[in-house]
Amino acid sequence: MRADILSLIIFIAVIILAFVRKNNIGVLALAVGIIAVRLFGLSDKNLLSGVSSSMFVTLFGITLLFEVINQTGALDLMAKKIVGLAGNKLWLVPIALYIAGFVVSGVGPGAVPALAIIPALGVAVALQIGFDPIMLGLIGEAGLMAGRMTPITPEAAIIEAAAEGAGISNVMPTILACQTLVTVIFACVTWFAFKGHKVKAPLDSAAKAQTEKFSTKQIVALCGILAMLILIIFVNVNIGLAALFVAALLIVFRVADDGVCIKKLPWGTICMVLGVGALLDVVNAVGGIDLLSTGISKVMTPATATPIMGVSAGFLSLVSSALGVVYPTMMPMAPDIAAQVGGNVNPVAMMAAVGAGGSLAGISPMSTGGALILAALGTSVKDWDKEKESKAFMKLLVYCGVSLVCIIVVSALLYNPVANLLHG
Repeated sequence: MRADILSLIIFIAVIILAFVRKNNIGVLALAVGIIAVRLFGLSDKNLLSGVSSSMFVTLFGITLLFEVINQTGALDLMAKKIVGLAGNKLWLVPIALYIAGFVVSGVGPGAVPALAIIPALGVAVALQIGFDPIMLGLIGEAGLMAGRMTPITPEAAIIEAAAEGAGISNVMPTILACQTLVTVIFACVTWFAFKGHKVKAPLDSAAKAQTEKFSTKQIVALCGILAMLILIIFVNVNIGLAALFVAALLIVFRVADDGVCIKKLPWGTICMVLGVGALLDVVNAVGGIDLLSTGISKVMTPATATPIMGVSAGFLSLVSSALGVVYPTMMPMAPDIAAQVGGNVNPVAMMAAVGAGGSLAGISPMSTGGALILAALGTSVKDWDKEKESKAFMKLLVYCGVSLVCIIVVSALLYNPVANLLHG
């Protein structure tokens, strides 16, 4: 059997086995990876290089910072105040969280700094109301993925440069409109799929929280979030290192006990994300991801070209950075592919699909967006164990698939009309 086909079969089998046996997927993925690299003529270095040090620092730094903040009770109180503001209109909460994600990301910093805040806040708010925390985490991330396409973000600079290199300018208004459209639809699908409209939780404790004041220690802890954002945006510090630096400062000034915080970190989740990522890197090395993308591209027609570009970008973003690889690589390809396919395919619509695929696939538990939701669950949910962890992993994997289906449907039906209207 060909290595690329076999690698995909092995990867899927590991996920199924871990779910059925209720084992940590990361541990199994690394164990199977030891066999896989030998089976495919690779070395242990190929497997070890797939254990992302950047992802580890991101997860460790952010979860440590928010565990420090959690110890003070600041995040819970903030969540209660947000819930209290909604009153009996609980449907306002996901809308507010989507808008918060959009604004935090869209005012300039882009998606990366927003990912440090929105998943943790979404999980905290959900636990106060009785919503599924994964649901609010996903809706908040949908908002920040839309906001990342405003013209003043780093994402916009990279996309505009790639588009201009292909001879097309002023693409961001169209891409922003398309990205907002698909993320709003995905957020609505998520809301109804998780039955958010049926939740009716008592709001007595949240209403009382409106009169409760933040303590000095809680204010200092929340200022730590602002300090982290300043380091990321203005000093260009890595998100994980910025969070780790701020957490260390808070610990030094005795805002929280570092021993307690470190013990409470979701080490199982961190192991899961890093282990699965390492095995996926082996799959990519022997051509498994390319096999998926090539297979999809072979069925490209004028009717399917735009959604296929979106799905291909999604698959590529599972093993690479959207900012560093997916957008610079796939955006310039859109005009040539549009010309080859023919018909009425608008190349800017294809670029918008690449933007959507590169973003929404990030909710996979193997990518930063999904991993940070898992991490937030691990530090906030009581009695968090490997069974809950595995179920959350599978939910995020399923909703990553749901997001790709949304991209397929929305881009096939609406992206070309929107692009023709805004960038005809």
